[in-house]
Amino acid sequence: MRRDKLLLAGQWMDGDAGTLAVRSPFDGRPVARVARAGAALLRGAADAAAAAAPEMAALTPERRAHILESAGEWLRAHRDSATRALVLQAGKPLALSRAEVDRAGDTFRAAAHVARHPATVARDLGGFASGAGRLALIRRVPAGPVLAVTPFNFPLNLVAHKLAPAVAAGCPVVLKPASQTPTPALLVGEALLAAGLPPAGLSVLPAAAADMDPLVDDPRFALLTFTGSAAVGWALKRRAAARRVALELGGNAAAVVEPDAGDLAAVAARLASGAFAYAGQSCISVQRIFVQARIYPQFKRLLVEAARAVPAGDPADAATVCGPVIDAANADRIVAWIASARAAGARLLCGGTRQGAVIAPTLIENVPPAEPLAADEVFGPVAALWPYDDFEEALAGVNDSRYGLQAGIFTRDLAKIRRAWDVLEVGAVIQGDMPTWRSDPMPYGGVKDSGLGREGPAWAYLEMTEERLLVLRDEGRG
Repeated sequence: MRRDKLLLAGQWMDGDAGTLAVRSPFDGRPVARVARAGAALLRGAADAAAAAAPEMAALTPERRAHILESAGEWLRAHRDSATRALVLQAGKPLALSRAEVDRAGDTFRAAAHVARHPATVARDLGGFASGAGRLALIRRVPAGPVLAVTPFNFPLNLVAHKLAPAVAAGCPVVLKPASQTPTPALLVGEALLAAGLPPAGLSVLPAAAADMDPLVDDPRFALLTFTGSAAVGWALKRRAAARRVALELGGNAAAVVEPDAGDLAAVAARLASGAFAYAGQSCISVQRIFVQARIYPQFKRLLVEAARAVPAGDPADAATVCGPVIDAANADRIVAWIASARAAGARLLCGGTRQGAVIAPTLIENVPPAEPLAADEVFGPVAALWPYDDFEEALAGVNDSRYGLQAGIFTRDLAKIRRAWDVLEVGAVIQGDMPTWRSDPMPYGGVKDSGLGREGPAWAYLEMTEERLLVLRDEGRG
């Protein structure tokens, strides 16, 4: 069983609130024991971050980029240990865990590019009488200490999406990782220290959520960046109303399949992957699928075949795609939601069974809109199907949600693609692919209950920096 210390201002130490016992989501066995921070250490981390702000801000762009590139190389060199931590603590299938480690390396490389190319914008103000003879220069400066909170489902790469842009911006960070998956976050901290990050600039503190209240209320943190549930995220936003807040919250992502989508078997396989990989535990997992009525019977058959072909079970098995959900309580909830939808008139097409925390890939059709499987975020291996006649009807169905993260549109009709881009209330429209698709350098985030602000290193960098203006005066002209 792995034992980890926490990281406080660059120092590895035991906690002041005991330890966290981490158990495998698949079989419940203990896999790690991790030091937990209490009130005293959390206050110490806030003090250290505030004190480290000048040192972090003084790092040159070249130095920031070098740290980020070196940290990415460290993660690649430690791919096996990081992968093992993801499999054991997150229950993430082996192939997907390896892919997450590789993606974290991409995130660090993208952040290094941002660090190496800080932009200064010049504006000649002479077009107005008030600006005669004056030139404005605008650059971005660190906003200050960052408080970051990350979830269990991508416990390495989503940590990288918080820490790497902060280093690029020159901001110290205090990070609270999910209690179920603390080790991957500690590995990212180790990577940054090994790469030469000033030790005081980073704390990674496994802690109880309630113990974070003093840090959420601490005005020295310029930004609170949170990835997790909508209920918790908006509650944090209300508490930190006077400061900058970035929220990446939930979703119930939708896909629309038109008759000109192409190879329908390939589309079905792609949507099955987006719905059932990692047991659907992604904010952009495919949850709602709208299929044009003329192809609905054929596509339903293909999708059922694809769902039944998804290997489910032990995440340590290289063949597994759909592993366990994170714990028994969530498995209970998902099964109850399936039963509720069926009682309300929905028809189960496949799946719906459970062994421990592993739920078989499940397809269900004609779920009433008020049912949780349609209206809420299932965060499990369940997708619902509906037929539609008109493309506008499908777009309205996508928008009939309190979430708005990403949507996938399978059509080759440029007019329809543009129409979807115009009217869909989402952060991103993905043409010709599942809404689960994401490339780490791109802007990522949503609207409505899906969040506030954008991630992706270049966009998170903007959240973590402030514009500062210099006006130069030509004495002879103004």
